[in-house]
Amino acid sequence: MMLIIPRRETLAILTLWLGLWSGLTPLRSLAADEGVPFSGQQTLSDEELLEVGQLLGVGNRLYGRQPAASVATIQPNFPRRPDRLVGAELDPLAAFADPSEDADPLANLGSNDPIKPPAAKDPEKKDPHEGLWTEECYPSAESCRACHPKHYDEWSVSSHAYAAVSPMFQRFEQAMTELTEGTVGYFCIRCHSPVATQLEIPRTVSILDQPPVAREGVTCVSCHRINEHYGRSSNGDRRIEPGNIHAPVGRGGNGTGLADALANAEKNKLKTHAGQKGPGQAIHNGSYFFEPLTKSDICASCHQVAVHPGISLEVVHAQYRSSPAAKCGISCQDCHMGAVPGKAEGYEECHVAELSGKPYGQPKKHSNHTFWGPGYSIAHPGIFPHNPKAKSFTPRQWLMFDDRAGWGTEEFERNVSDGMHFPKPWDNADDRRDGRKIIDANIAKLDEKRGYSAMTLEAGAHVSDPVFFTTPQVGMPLKMGYRVDNISTGHNLPTGSLGAQPQLWLNAVLINPNNQRVWETGYLDANADLCDMHSVEVAKGRIPRDKNLFNLQTKFLINNVRGTDREAALPLN
Repeated sequence: MMLIIPRRETLAILTLWLGLWSGLTPLRSLAADEGVPFSGQQTLSDEELLEVGQLLGVGNRLYGRQPAASVATIQPNFPRRPDRLVGAELDPLAAFADPSEDADPLANLGSNDPIKPPAAKDPEKKDPHEGLWTEECYPSAESCRACHPKHYDEWSVSSHAYAAVSPMFQRFEQAMTELTEGTVGYFCIRCHSPVATQLEIPRTVSILDQPPVAREGVTCVSCHRINEHYGRSSNGDRRIEPGNIHAPVGRGGNGTGLADALANAEKNKLKTHAGQKGPGQAIHNGSYFFEPLTKSDICASCHQVAVHPGISLEVVHAQYRSSPAAKCGISCQDCHMGAVPGKAEGYEECHVAELSGKPYGQPKKHSNHTFWGPGYSIAHPGIFPHNPKAKSFTPRQWLMFDDRAGWGTEEFERNVSDGMHFPKPWDNADDRRDGRKIIDANIAKLDEKRGYSAMTLEAGAHVSDPVFFTTPQVGMPLKMGYRVDNISTGHNLPTGSLGAQPQLWLNAVLINPNNQRVWETGYLDANADLCDMHSVEVAKGRIPRDKNLFNLQTKFLINNVRGTDREAALPLN
């Protein structure tokens, strides 16, 4: 299969064997390998998967343990012949497998001495000036929220805000640190948390114990407090200008609104420097025009990254530069910060700032700081999205709040008995109710964000109705397929990181008149993984490999170039 690029189409061809009971009776059997019949792949519905928590991050989330959930295992209900790729006699993982049935065949790969997360800091030993010092140098997004509540609200649920607290990123980086024995350094975190990089926070410090501004990932100052143009070779290394909330900020507009507000600072009750006493709204005392904010180049330093000369990790900016969109003058911002997710259809207009809770100035072009994209969160909803009210509790306390058990809901609290014990501070019913209100508000924002993610995907890809290449007949092969088009003109589908590229695959199901699934491709195993060669369940023989899988995620082979000391990574599809 080839990676889809703009204006290129591909077909997912599915070859089936069709059998009928008699006459016009339902489909009975299908075959996917040399005419050997089977009775259909047993699968789980979306509701069943959600019920057992397979898609919702059961287990370790940011070093937090959740209650164990029952795991649904999809078992084949038919005798099958050995798979040519994963059959016992040719199992490529057999050399690493444990003889016991439940052993993980990948368990012996990688480091035997994983780096353990450090224990939580003792609150009594924490430097009381830490928050003040970091805020004086690198103001948090919450500080910017006073004047820019709309921008903050959009950003708080964005992938930029999620970059540092993502459990997947944290585990991925931890694995990289173990495999490189720490020599990877700040390579990953300098894009995912520029402030943490600039503060030189040791990589052994848990994200849970870092200052709030470091947990904000790509926060406001990450883009609006740089004053140098970094090219495509910076690999995420950018310098943030230190300064408190009053220091100048970079802008992409003309700055007339700020100039007018500062000219009437006393009337508008504004504080323009740290020495001012009394009530008033803190504001930056100036701004400067920073041209990269108006162009796609501002995205390049983190979205075009090389791990080695000639081996790229992030490739989306290079794809964009050679795309039809770039030739037409469409920027990254036009599709990912415009009025419509994923489409260059103009921008919303609104007030840039609020003073004393009221819109100030004239409505202007608004760049949406949700940064439209397909990403979604698997973090605890008390930690993400960012919510000022959530700071009443620490991240570690949030990880002990069992939102799935219904803590804080009226139904749950009515049934709390004297024998039930809760960890502090959740042993107080009022705190549980307060926590539930925050959780519900955050889940509502996540649901809204998921809708925008779907709109972004629909703006970039289109799947046709089934295409039948043969007429269905009793006892005769049936060949069918789907046409998958990349309708985006800006980059490949999928795009992003070659090392941690999002999965994009085709899930096709054949359902008989009795509403039974008799054949499927793109199904998932008990771990919610695709059933390809990377599935542990497939390697254990618990579920058949999906031989018809249409998957656009990049895979890798390692090829020795000269001898055994040089290797080249070959991305494949």
